[in-house]
Amino acid sequence: MIEVLTSKRFWKEFDWFLLLVALLLCTIGLIEIYSSTLNMDSENFFLRQLTWVGIGVCAMFVVASVDYRVLGENAPLIYGGVIALLVMVLFVDAISGARSWFTFGTVGLQPSELAKLAVAIGLARYLAGSPRKYLTLKTIVVAGAICGLPMVLVVLQPDLGTALTFVPILAFGLFVRGIRPAALIAGGLIAIMLLPLSWFVMLDHQKERILTFIQPESDPLGSGYQVIQSKIAVGSGGLWGKGLFEGSQNQLGFLPTRHTDFIFSVVAEELGFVGVSITLALLLAMVFRSLALAMTPRDTLGLFLVVGVVGMFVGHILINVGMVIGFLPSTGIPLPFLSYGGSSVLTSFMALGLIASVRRCRYVN
Repeated sequence: MIEVLTSKRFWKEFDWFLLLVALLLCTIGLIEIYSSTLNMDSENFFLRQLTWVGIGVCAMFVVASVDYRVLGENAPLIYGGVIALLVMVLFVDAISGARSWFTFGTVGLQPSELAKLAVAIGLARYLAGSPRKYLTLKTIVVAGAICGLPMVLVVLQPDLGTALTFVPILAFGLFVRGIRPAALIAGGLIAIMLLPLSWFVMLDHQKERILTFIQPESDPLGSGYQVIQSKIAVGSGGLWGKGLFEGSQNQLGFLPTRHTDFIFSVVAEELGFVGVSITLALLLAMVFRSLALAMTPRDTLGLFLVVGVVGMFVGHILINVGMVIGFLPSTGIPLPFLSYGGSSVLTSFMALGLIASVRRCRYVN
């Protein structure tokens, strides 16, 4: 690893465009995190996030220096280690009603974030080893189990929102690998028919989120408060926004969790449609650049690895933005590179490191 990092070839082959886009997104996020926590008397969220960005960039370089095929060979070990962490975290003290974090002093680590990368690597190895043109039922079931086991463990924390973010990783992988149209339609119909049954296994607060999504005005000062305030913030931004540090919903504290899950609401209020467009354009640039790089590896392992990472990013973006504007229920999903949170930032940069590794090793036999 040290030898690779000190070589000229590594720095020449490194994908600087992806890093630039990520840093621009982090810059927007840092500015709005500073703005949204300006009136908070607790810890300095800006400096903590800035530190995690620095750690994330270093992690990206480290992951990029590792040949992705080595990661594929060690996929069972990586996957097993993450599963062990997900089991262990179930026995720690609950934070905000969920057992999702390992705490080391003032630093917290969320293993469910790292689990997404492990699932992407595990699925890439498994799907790359399937020789048939179309997926068989057995292949689909095994791929579903690879994704399903960590999902179940995350649901037990309980964190249904994070568990849902594993689904796009699986969906993107199966779609690119080749699933018969009839099987895709049948699977979609079965999922739609089984969806109502999930109501009976949901916890009370999860049911409340669904009801709030359907009719937030039914409890405007309770369960519907967050969504209503978010929509007000987004709508009041107008074309150019109210200006940095001038958002009323943000600065007056009407918008809860504004520096984490609802950071996009702050962007919309203070930077307006223009700021939102720039932010979404950067996120789309990252996704399309990654998809373009998915075509470069000489083996299918690299292809499925990049596709899995793209699925993870797309899932987070769609769920978070949809949640903020009221199109989806509130699930507590961070927006990559913008939302406050060390585990999310670290995982996002490591994911880009995987893509950079695929690009760097595309000509290596």
